[in-house]
Amino acid sequence: MPSSHDPSALLAIKHLELRARAVMEGLKAGLHRSPYSGFSVEFTEYRQYTPGDDLRYLDWKALARTDRHYIKKYEDETDLRCLILLDTSRSMQFGSRGYTKLDYARTLAATLACFLHEQRDVVGTALFDRTVHHVVPPRWRAGHLQHVFAALDREPAAHETHLTQALEEVARMCRKRTLIFILSDFLAPSEDWSTALGHLAAARHDVRALQVIDPAERSLEFGKAAVWEDLEDGRTLYIDPAQARTGYQQRFTAHETALRAVFATYGVASTTITTDEPLDQALIRFLSGETVRPPAAATP
Repeated sequence: MPSSHDPSALLAIKHLELRARAVMEGLKAGLHRSPYSGFSVEFTEYRQYTPGDDLRYLDWKALARTDRHYIKKYEDETDLRCLILLDTSRSMQFGSRGYTKLDYARTLAATLACFLHEQRDVVGTALFDRTVHHVVPPRWRAGHLQHVFAALDREPAAHETHLTQALEEVARMCRKRTLIFILSDFLAPSEDWSTALGHLAAARHDVRALQVIDPAERSLEFGKAAVWEDLEDGRTLYIDPAQARTGYQQRFTAHETALRAVFATYGVASTTITTDEPLDQALIRFLSGETVRPPAAATP
């Protein structure tokens, strides 16, 4: 089985479950070596403090040990429901390394589903582009994980992203408090969907964002000048990367800064992952609570 430290070799495996199992091996080994207490403690016994919670339930020992605020769960919160929301829109079909952002993200999603399932959390999934579709509700029963894999492995319909509508649909779907993972490139302007994200957070769902981007989207290392097609709206543009790079990188950095601000405003933990990073290491960073990966140095 290929090493999970080589994304190219790993993502060459056609079978999604095999890819996920390979990443799981590295993930388990990495978490075992990690100084953190682990993902299951945070999500199966406690949840993070949110403004308005009763401070009588704050775990002061956990605060002293981890410098993070945890609330002991109430009785009706003890059965953790998890929903993995995967962006399958056109922009996720970009890739400069022989595989797409979607290939990478669906493998992360499948591994995360395995991880949650093995610790006996109730997990489901849904895909989204301009709408939410192929929903597998969170359940715990024989064969359920295979339904999750099948949904995650579906071919995309090549629609544009409509994150606002997707978040609103998820809010209607999740009547009980749910741990929601959103895997997306989050390239749509944050002002377009931040209100919908705020409504989801206000409903006391625990929302986690995994931003997946291709390294070339940061560096604009696309080679020679050429006509390029916008994957979202189909428009074509003539672009000389060498001339456009400085202004593009400034706009991209501004977008990333705005994104972090929105997540911070609504208490959404976020991790940025580039598709050249080993998948197990990316998930270890996420599960260990590291929020943002520092961007690569700008190309002169």
